[in-house]
Amino acid sequence: MEDLRIFAFADEADPTFEGQIAAMKRNGLAGLEIRGVDGANVSDITPEKAKELRNRLEAEGLITWSIGSPIGKIHIETDDFEAHKEKFKHTLEIANILGAENLRMFSFYMPEGKDPAIYKNEVIDRLGSLATLAVGSGVILCHENEKGIYGDNAKRCLDILEAVPLLRAVFDPANFVQCGQDTLEAWDMLRTYVKYLHIKDSKLNGDIVPAGEGAGNVPFILNEYRTLGGFAVTMEPHLAEFWGLGALEREGEKSQVGGQKYADLNEAFDAGVNALKALL
Repeated sequence: MEDLRIFAFADEADPTFEGQIAAMKRNGLAGLEIRGVDGANVSDITPEKAKELRNRLEAEGLITWSIGSPIGKIHIETDDFEAHKEKFKHTLEIANILGAENLRMFSFYMPEGKDPAIYKNEVIDRLGSLATLAVGSGVILCHENEKGIYGDNAKRCLDILEAVPLLRAVFDPANFVQCGQDTLEAWDMLRTYVKYLHIKDSKLNGDIVPAGEGAGNVPFILNEYRTLGGFAVTMEPHLAEFWGLGALEREGEKSQVGGQKYADLNEAFDAGVNALKALL
């Protein structure tokens, strides 16, 4: 396990920054994929707040590995992309202040009932424009497969990664399972593009479960990733309802979390980390 650095969406343990630090320290984690902190999404915090957070993390020997941003989680037809680009620029500034190596992003919500192929060129153009804005920032943009967006299956993720070579991939097994995508097929197609993994697993019915207990083939993919030289993963257990979860979902959708009962968020978070450690 010594060769693998484990980071986390620690907002799943506690909405407060101090609580997140405690959860990471308790579990021996290396730092954050920062998403929700003290009642705000990371893309909405001020530069002054970001400096404060970095100083606090450094005092505890922790880092920010990635920005768990909502960039790309807008509707491709009805939302304002130009305004979203301004949000992206701000988020990139926050990433620099926090010292984050990566910024997680998405490829836009698709209209229901329409073939996503219709929007392929527009998706690629938009992501290409964001990637161009990030050139010289030192931040790597990482596309995550997610329900309801263009890149929800392996083929469309590959479309993006082949067309926008500045992008890398975040591989989320549970999200693929929930989209009906076989994760072994997805891994075979995307592995050379993967920067890091999200450790999240799901049963075929969509229920989120601890890593290794679902249909995501997490043990195999984790081993393959490490064999290829992968050195970092982010815990995203999703085993209990946490602050800000609803904001992560497309309108009208709800994550299938909480199938197993835990006393509180910290217990659920620790269970997720322990499941990963057992696999390792």
